[in-house]
Amino acid sequence: QVQLVESGGGMVQPGGSLRLSCATSGFFFRFSGMGWYRQTPGKERELVASISSTGDTNYSDSVRGRFAISRDTAKNTISLRMDSLKPDDAGVYFCNRWPNLGYSWGQGTQVTVSS
Repeated sequence: QVQLVESGGGMVQPGGSLRLSCATSGFFFRFSGMGWYRQTPGKERELVASISSTGDTNYSDSVRGRFAISRDTAKNTISLRMDSLKPDDAGVYFCNRWPNLGYSWGQGTQVTVSS
């Protein structure tokens, strides 16, 4: 059974930093691309960062240069370092395989950016 457990969210002031983590199990992590997705009220879930099975990364224009995705194949985890956070970065962040082909989602972790 696939499990995705996100953690590390919270409330931070604009300009602050957070580090999100995602523990995975139940699928072949080593061979899977992974991504961090963000959902905000009234909008579709969007991909903000991805990392291939070989470590190639890609970012949405809105976060490039401020966010960094990484993976630890030994621990089956991925992380998202978020710096210089802006109010528009707020939302519920989910990790999942990338590309996502209809896979089920975890609970996500809430990120709030507010002064």
